[in-house]
Amino acid sequence: MSGELATDINAPSSAEKDTFGYKNEMHKGFSMLSLLGLTFAILNSWVAMATSLTIALPSGGPSAILWGDIVAGVGTLALAASLAEICAVYPTAAGQYYWTAVLASPRYSKVLSWICGWFNVAGWVFLVAAGGSLGGTLITSIIALLHDGYVVERWHIFLLYVAYTLGALFLNVFAVRLLPKIDQAALIWSLGGLIVISITLLATASPTFQSGSFVFRGFINTTGWPDGVAWILGLLQPAFGLTAFDACAHIVEEIPDPGLHAPRAMVLAVLIGIGTSFVFLVILLFCMNNLDSVLTSTAGPLLEIFYQATGNKAGAVCLLIIPVVCWAFTTQAILTTASRMVYAFARDGGLPFSRQLAVVNKKYKVPIAALLFCTVWVIIFGCIFLGSPSALNAIISSSVVSLNLSYAMPIVILLLRGRNRLPIGSFALGNVLGYTTNIVGLIYVIGTTIFFLFPPAFPTNATTMNYTVVVFGVIAIISGLTWIIQGRKHYEGPLKGHASSAVESTPVRGDLFPVDKGEEKVKKDDCSSRITVTEHYAA
Repeated sequence: MSGELATDINAPSSAEKDTFGYKNEMHKGFSMLSLLGLTFAILNSWVAMATSLTIALPSGGPSAILWGDIVAGVGTLALAASLAEICAVYPTAAGQYYWTAVLASPRYSKVLSWICGWFNVAGWVFLVAAGGSLGGTLITSIIALLHDGYVVERWHIFLLYVAYTLGALFLNVFAVRLLPKIDQAALIWSLGGLIVISITLLATASPTFQSGSFVFRGFINTTGWPDGVAWILGLLQPAFGLTAFDACAHIVEEIPDPGLHAPRAMVLAVLIGIGTSFVFLVILLFCMNNLDSVLTSTAGPLLEIFYQATGNKAGAVCLLIIPVVCWAFTTQAILTTASRMVYAFARDGGLPFSRQLAVVNKKYKVPIAALLFCTVWVIIFGCIFLGSPSALNAIISSSVVSLNLSYAMPIVILLLRGRNRLPIGSFALGNVLGYTTNIVGLIYVIGTTIFFLFPPAFPTNATTMNYTVVVFGVIAIISGLTWIIQGRKHYEGPLKGHASSAVESTPVRGDLFPVDKGEEKVKKDDCSSRITVTEHYAA
């Protein structure tokens, strides 16, 4: 059997030609370094976890902050490795919903890919909102520290949130050729900033440090929930700091050799995120001299820790400028990925007004309609700031839960239908490690999804409830109505008409896809029941 994919799907030519039946229209400007830079700029784990200390400090304290980082790190790394293995075989901007479609039974392929696609789009739009909200929160923290009488109003954060979002939109439209360089700069700025802040804090805080018992065993619970529940709720902070590693999968049509580079970038970004965040969080906790001030400061916990360590407002503000700029980089990178996800899903007819959203502007070589779609929804979603003081928690919960569910769907299908259905690509886990990794990732998703829907404090009222449930309800209604009106009749999924694409030409064992007699050669390794793509097509 022959076809367009008759050679190794990870060869450079697979990126130069049409990708799994799709016409490549994007500017290919990303290298492995810039791809890793974009992915890490989005995770920005040490910045994300430090900025969102307000989540974990009252929900477990140092114990949840540090050891929660390890727990979330193991779960997220399992998810990243599981999806990297699939991405190595099916490198396409559609990402999880394509993988769901290609791995699922033909009977359920369309509806499952539809659900996964909506989860993924929602998660990325929420993540853009999280970037702008945290950046805006840091700026208001600076004003609060420098002006004692300043009272942070919700609309102040909302305006800064909109500014971050519109700035990201501007860069994504008018500076598209600079984005790879910007993402490389983001990686350098983030890692360099981590070193500068860490050295400064340790030097200025010395010799007054918190005790090791407080840093590694301290526990705080002011939520009203039982201690165990509170600790799990605190996992939202590290889970948020490590999510969105699938960013590189949605940029594969803009890089050479995507089946090789994208899986590596996924796993490397998570590993770097775990390492950098753990080290920085340890430093922050050792430099936290007055816990009560950190918990109650109007300037926010991060800036208060900087101030306690340096003893100087100007010095603390200078240090905080580094994460403020990091969030500008991050919001830009998230919007890049979110727009590519919207573009890919619209290209397959998965969204309202798909025909308009799936257009790539010929002049700028970017999906401007998809960028505007994301921007408008981010601003609408940001209106929660005007009505709820727990808006930040809702935004972060929504992004983490949505993305985790989109990660879980192809993994669940792979386990239920058998891992031997997945061909061997450039990133193969093998049978034993593969099953273990998949199961660990799913356990993590199930546990966190349930608890991340809980209100952050108990008892709950209208202003402190977790609006994630409401948000998901709205999304479910819109998605369901769209499916009833147009999806069930017109949505063909990402596998439509790919006569020589992965759907019909990717080799698998079993009855999911036909394999011509005599063409299958089983690879004699720990993946003994699986075959390589190249072997399958060997004439």
